[in-house]
Amino acid sequence: MKIAFIGLGNMGAPMARNLAAAGHKVTGFDTAAPAPEGVTMAPSAADAAAGAEVVFTMLPNGQILRTVADELVPAMAAGAVLCDCSTVDVQSAREVAAQAEAAGLGALDAPVSGGVGGAAAGTLTFMVGGSDAAFVTVRPLFEIMGQKAVHCGGPGAGQAAKICNNMILGVTMIATCEAFALADKLGLDRQKMFDVVSTSSGYSWSMNAYCPAPGVGPQSPADNGYKPGFAAELMLKDLRLSQQAAEGADADTPMGRLAADLYARFVEEEDGRGRDFSAMLPRFEGRGRS
Repeated sequence: MKIAFIGLGNMGAPMARNLAAAGHKVTGFDTAAPAPEGVTMAPSAADAAAGAEVVFTMLPNGQILRTVADELVPAMAAGAVLCDCSTVDVQSAREVAAQAEAAGLGALDAPVSGGVGGAAAGTLTFMVGGSDAAFVTVRPLFEIMGQKAVHCGGPGAGQAAKICNNMILGVTMIATCEAFALADKLGLDRQKMFDVVSTSSGYSWSMNAYCPAPGVGPQSPADNGYKPGFAAELMLKDLRLSQQAAEGADADTPMGRLAADLYARFVEEEDGRGRDFSAMLPRFEGRGRS
């Protein structure tokens, strides 16, 4: 297929590289990032999109997505699919989908889970909103870039799934870090703590797959000085999106709100910026009850 990829940063570059390695013709555009292996760079987003059957975007936020969509949609051929893999607010996803569909295009919002490692390894999970026809067109490409693609519903459903998933992730990581810090002060060995919780009712992805305690469980950013696999500021972004969505839907999310507040303090007032979101553990280690 002829593919365009707009946004070739830490996530977009390996995703585009995997598509090119699978034999697709990939044209890319980014305002700063270099060309990934196998990707031909275009002078503009519109130039990259011209003639493409599928145009992927991986962008920082909803405002930038809407601005880029204004450039892409008029340049795309009728029947092509605009597939946004960014994590943005649900309203922006729905507005861009409506804009694309009005121009005779397919549209998908398809945020991902799996981080930079998953993007490089081609093991991402895609949470997809949009029409059945657009999903069928893009599904073979999702299978190259990831291990699973779930069609969650109509426009915005992918973003809704991502926001809800990451609200759970933020809350469970805080609870996991709190529990390790408490276990330390109670004199419980961290390995014993892991051995019990990882096979008991406290089981979670934050504990079992991404343990915030170094030297315990599978390799994780904790074993690399909390160098980000998923940065704390990105978790803060997603938690704020969850609270924006909750406000719009009149949903009561007290734990989500508290998690957003804690990550805001960690990133904006403490030393969390540039660290993995699991670096909440050393934060709690040094704190007493207040």
